[in-house]
Amino acid sequence: MIGIVKLIDTTVSKILTVFCASLLFLMVAFTVYSVVMRYVFENPPVWGDLLTVLSNIWLVFFALALTVRDKDHIALHLIYSWLPLGVAFALEQFWSLVICGLGIVMIVYGLEAVATMGGKYWEMWYFAWEDGRIVFKPNYMPKKYAIAIVPISGFLVCIAALASVLEDSLRLKAGTYEPVSYTHLRAHETDS
Repeated sequence: MIGIVKLIDTTVSKILTVFCASLLFLMVAFTVYSVVMRYVFENPPVWGDLLTVLSNIWLVFFALALTVRDKDHIALHLIYSWLPLGVAFALEQFWSLVICGLGIVMIVYGLEAVATMGGKYWEMWYFAWEDGRIVFKPNYMPKKYAIAIVPISGFLVCIAALASVLEDSLRLKAGTYEPVSYTHLRAHETDS
């Protein structure tokens, strides 16, 4: 069972990493295209800046889930190494659960925001599901599509935080748990 959970965890992490890399590439591509079209051809696309911003926002929200899972988020890791093992474990799990709570807030209020978000991006086309098929819409993408990343990211953050707690709990039970410390993070950086 643990092997299946680890496989799912690794797969989700790899998929999110690919999404982040793709969004970073798209952000750069949209920016370069917009700049070249604006200053060389004097005919900038109306959608260029919006897609750059949306790519950036979605990148940050997907990366949030990755940082929570890898415990690369902002924390006082050096303090954990000075504390007794049980206290460091409890403190790390407390912060992981606080982050999980943040994910729940993102889900609840994100779904509310998506449901109530009005307005449309006049410069964007989009696809929609109508009459049992995907239909191309030439203009006016609803703004709720852009904000949908908030509840999606909230769900991923919750899963990442709970996976982190589960992993640490299993390591503590097995006697292999060690708090994330500055030296541990530096070793992790050199492995990459």
